[in-house]
Amino acid sequence: MTRYFDCSDPAARSAGLEEAASAVRRGELVVLPTDTVYGLGADAFDPRAVAALLAAKGRGRHKPSPVLVDSVDALRELVDDLPGEALDLIDAFWPGGLTLVVRHRPSLGWDLGETGGTVAVRMPDHPLALELLAATGPLAVSSANLTDRPSPQDCAAARGMLGDSVSVYLDGGRTAGAVSSSIIDLSGTTPVLVRDGVLPASRLRAVATGLVVP
Repeated sequence: MTRYFDCSDPAARSAGLEEAASAVRRGELVVLPTDTVYGLGADAFDPRAVAALLAAKGRGRHKPSPVLVDSVDALRELVDDLPGEALDLIDAFWPGGLTLVVRHRPSLGWDLGETGGTVAVRMPDHPLALELLAATGPLAVSSANLTDRPSPQDCAAARGMLGDSVSVYLDGGRTAGAVSSSIIDLSGTTPVLVRDGVLPASRLRAVATGLVVP
């Protein structure tokens, strides 16, 4: 059964967060607001839940899901070593609209899709998202839209596209903008901007001076 919570009401917010965390633990899908657009989330360490996320979006394994974390410490649990550029970018832009592609620990028991040993990680700047992440641990989260449809800025748009494939919808109001996060790939020897998003390349280059912008 799909449940909807208007998180502008404190009681509904508390109940919604509790129900969303329980749904994640059951391997179900949730929709949550972030500081960019609404996201569709699942337990990052439950391969069946991640597969359900990709199926709900109509997305193939060749486009693996990013992961959201609630802290830098949570990120450190996913990687063996962070490049120096990663730490500088994290200090400058986390929490916020920057996703970093890094090499994850080979020992992690997850299946996000065809990642080639990397994971795209972000810490969102949204209190509702961060509170849910604190309760669940890392979530596989992709924009809460059907593939090739606009990324939603409000919960109603996400519900209209995803419907009953989602167990819990957390409505945190309209997001700040329709632009997704910027993505920098740090898995190689040189940082590369792979998606031009909410953070302009000029700001990113001020921190990662060697950033390649194709």
